[in-house]
Amino acid sequence: MDDSQVYPFRHPAKKLTRREAMLLISAGLAVPKAGLANAASPGRRSIPGSGEPLPVVGLGTWQAFDTPAQGAEFIAAAATLSAFLSGGGRVIDTSPMYGRAEARLGEMLDGQPLLQDAFIATKIWTRGREEGIRQLQESRRLLGSPTLDLVQVHNLLDVDVHWRTLQDAREAGQVRYLGITHYQNAAHDELERVMRAVRPDFLQVNYSLAEPDAASRLLPAARDRGVAVLVNRPFIKGAMIDRVQGKSLPEVAADLGCRSAAQLFLKWVLGEPAVTVALAGTRNARHAEENLQAAMPPLPDEPQRRVIESWFASL
Repeated sequence: MDDSQVYPFRHPAKKLTRREAMLLISAGLAVPKAGLANAASPGRRSIPGSGEPLPVVGLGTWQAFDTPAQGAEFIAAAATLSAFLSGGGRVIDTSPMYGRAEARLGEMLDGQPLLQDAFIATKIWTRGREEGIRQLQESRRLLGSPTLDLVQVHNLLDVDVHWRTLQDAREAGQVRYLGITHYQNAAHDELERVMRAVRPDFLQVNYSLAEPDAASRLLPAARDRGVAVLVNRPFIKGAMIDRVQGKSLPEVAADLGCRSAAQLFLKWVLGEPAVTVALAGTRNARHAEENLQAAMPPLPDEPQRRVIESWFASL
């Protein structure tokens, strides 16, 4: 990437090189400071198979990090990444399916002072053994990492073939953890079948107030098998946020320290003990900070979760 390219920044009379912009973001000067200075570390849960602790709120990159290599969207995504890592976040989830997200994430992490804190999760999303191997190597190149923390078979596509590839990659030291993913309720039975057959380190699945079905069998099965759970779609791509616009939060929100519906939705997800990390996608630095604050205690107990469910169902 040519560092001599210029990008628009805050002041219309001032043009910054890519290097200058990234240095500002890495130093935190381009990130809103509200909430960060006095923030405690987010709550953590351990990966069952290894005991490694992870902060319970992660950052999703679908759409949010599929940006051009220059301009306002790139700068906003980079500022969001910096706010997330500065606020104590670690887990960042991406995929070759997410357009340019892997490439942009790799560029943003390059030289990031908190790079050692990042836990990078990506995926294989293709058919055929050779294509899977090629895609894995391309992800390692784009993300600038010889060893990826987690690689998942995206949406179970050609899972039997790619699982052998991932096992070989772990033996070669290219991958630390292996996982499987899907985002639809209709895939839960197949996720459970594969999870029981191969026992992945991670299961990524949709789970939210609007899509609670995973709690009936899939999450208990993951807990029993010692599988870490990443939750996607905690806001249903923003549809849940839209649904509560103009509505008052229930009284329990104040008891839980929630200032927004997004925080309440995340706390409800994290109130399920089988969940390891909830992934919230955003390209807004302040939203990333607020999402991390949802990881702070207290989390809702079962009676409080039932109250939240009743409130949401009444809207």
